[in-house]
Parts: sequence; C-alpha cells; structure tokens
Amino acid sequence: MYASGGNTQIISYEAGRYRIIGETLDIAIGNCLDQFSREVGLGHPGGPVVEEHACFSDEVVSLPYVVKGMDLSFSGILTSAINKFNKGVDLDVICNSFQETCFAMLCEITERALSYTGKDEVLLCGGVAANKTLRSMLKRMCDEHFVDFYMPPMKYCGDNGSMIAYLGLLSYDESLCGISNSIINPKYRTDQVPVTWIGGEFSHNISLPEDISYKGAEADIQEVLWDGKSAIVKHRIKKGYRNDLLDDELRTRRTREEAKLISDCRSLGVRTPFIYSVDLSDKSILMEKIDAPQLQEIIKKTVDINDLDEIFVSIGRDISKMHEGSIIHGDITTANILVDNKKIIFIDFGLGKYSQLAEDMGTDLLVLKKSLTTIIPDKCDELFQQVLKGYNNKKIDKKINEIESRGRYL
Repeated sequence: MYASGGNTQIISYEAGRYRIIGETLDIAIGNCLDQFSREVGLGHPGGPVVEEHACFSDEVVSLPYVVKGMDLSFSGILTSAINKFNKGVDLDVICNSFQETCFAMLCEITERALSYTGKDEVLLCGGVAANKTLRSMLKRMCDEHFVDFYMPPMKYCGDNGSMIAYLGLLSYDESLCGISNSIINPKYRTDQVPVTWIGGEFSHNISLPEDISYKGAEADIQEVLWDGKSAIVKHRIKKGYRNDLLDDELRTRRTREEAKLISDCRSLGVRTPFIYSVDLSDKSILMEKIDAPQLQEIIKKTVDINDLDEIFVSIGRDISKMHEGSIIHGDITTANILVDNKKIIFIDFGLGKYSQLAEDMGTDLLVLKKSLTTIIPDKCDELFQQVLKGYNNKKIDKKINEIESRGRYL
C-alpha cells in the first residue's frame, strides 16, 4: 500500500515490474487530508493535525464510502466532510469520521488485493504511513487474514533523498546510465519502471483455520450440505478495522444487494449461483456450490493464449448483458469468474449496484483489465480486446479510454 500526498496505489511485484492493481480515481489520500485541513482552518500539512484532533472523539458521522473493485475515490468524502463542518458538526468528530472512513477504504482495497493475488504479506509505505491510526487498522486487517504486516520506521516515511540515491546505486548499469542516457520524466508511473533490483521467484503460503474453506476479501466461505446438495455459505464477518456503525451498514447493504443482483443476472441470461436463502441478521447468503475453476487458474494453465479468445469474447458478451440490464458487477476479476466447459459463471457481487451510467460500465470493465495485469501482464491488452469484441459497444470503448487517461501522471 503506497499512500502519500501524490499517490495512492496498491502495488504488487509481478514479472519484473510493480503492477498497479488498485489506485485512487481522483486525488491521493495525502492530498485529500491536506485539502480538508486547509478548508477547516487547521493548516498544512494536514495529516498530523487531523490525526491529533481525531484522538479527541470516538463519535463518527456518515460520509461517502467509495470503493470500486480495487480502486477508490476520495473527492466525494472530501466535499461531504467540509460541508458537514460548515454546518456545525464538531471538528473532532469530523476529523475522526474522516480518518475512519478514508482509512477503512484503504484497508478494504488492500484486503481485496491480498485475496486476489494470494500473497501473504503487506507493506505500508509513503508519507501517510506515518499515521498511527492507519498503521493500526492495516495491522488488524492483516491479522484477520493470517498474513504478515510490515511498516517502515517513522523516519523513513517522508520524502527521503538518500533512499532515492541508494535505489540509483542498486539500479546503476554503466552502459545504460550516465548523463547522455538520462532524462527527466515527472510523469513516470510506478508500473512503467523496470524493476532490476529484485530477482528470483517468490512463494506465498497462507494457513487458514480448518473451518474456513476460503477467505475472501469481505467474507468467509464455508462448504455445507443443503437439502442433500453441496452448497456454500458466504458469511460477511465483522471487520475489526472498521467502526461499528460503518461496518454494520456496509455488511447489511452488501448482503441484501448481492442476493438481488445475483438473482436478477439470471433473468438476463447470465449464469450465477442459485440463491437458497439470505440471513440479513447474520449477514450471510446460502447459495449453490459450483464446481468449476476460476478464470485465473485456466489462464495460468493455458500454453497458447489464443486458445482463450472464445472464453474472453463470451465474458464480454455476458458483461454486456449485465450492463444492458443496468447491473454493475463492481468487482470483475479473474477470481470472480468461473469457467465450466467454456461457459461463464459470475460470482461475488458484493460491490455491485444498479446503474445506467457509461462511467460505471467503463469502470466495471477496467477492473477486469487491471486484474489481468497481475496474471498475464504481457498479454493483458490482447485478452482485454477480446472482451471488448464480445462487449461490442463503441461508446463504452471510448469511455474506457477516457477513464484510463485520468490515471495518475497520464
């Protein structure tokens, strides 16, 4: 998790580069804290003084919570927090609410990245890593997922020229460096940098308790028998990193909406699991167990990537059906698509919603594209073009290009 004044990104090392699998869609978390602090009269920099005021209150007020797949947005919460302060809400309460909500969003997208990549450790870095509340929340999230959490000492969290210089030494190659080969590129993205200072293969191993079959980003999955059939229970457990008010509201709403979205998809001709029952008090859904591999497993086992064209065209067609029915999946990753004899099944609609906005449809498709970069970075664009071929909507193609152009430094 890279959280600073200029960037907010979830980064994973894959195939010689740091791949950005999630990031802010507008302003960075550090910039957001600074803007809020200036607007409410606390000055600059905002992070330390907002953290100080937040310590004087345990009360929270509702603020926008915007997570889209593994991306997030801070502009709405910034505006809402300022408006609430201007209407007379106590400053300490606003600061606490602002931190709790923003940092819970950061924890959730990190949690989703962990679940998706299967990695067993998290490193927090960047200027905002100095915030004790954020450190504590991320540590709690990692403990809940049975993975390791690392964070640098406070003195290394700010801008540090010596760290940059040392990286230069590690990267130095006499034939490639020097003044004649040097350029200045202030818009150099994290995922454009060849990582020459890391070598070797990495293995990851997460040991789960025996009663948990699979631990997703926001729910535990347990296999059960229902009416003599194999079924699964998706149980949205309480998140220790979120305050009780926000956590209960999110889990209840997502459980209710996911069940409806899954059922509505079936009426549109898109295959999803059958829903057997919903328990809102327990935040759980009992549903059909589908024995089919995840798309990411099929990709990893495929030798000739061209053999996947038919599958990806079908995925595009089914996403188009969902969008024509005003259904936005919200988290279309290669882990949330099952393939049964080339037939597509969509699962995990926890971030789904109903929308007819081209912006939401484009963002939905881009979640899939980003997930492909962590599985098969060299062929990501090629496979995504097959998805767009099946989707067959030039208006949304244009919207996707527009959204991508807003990425940090693009």
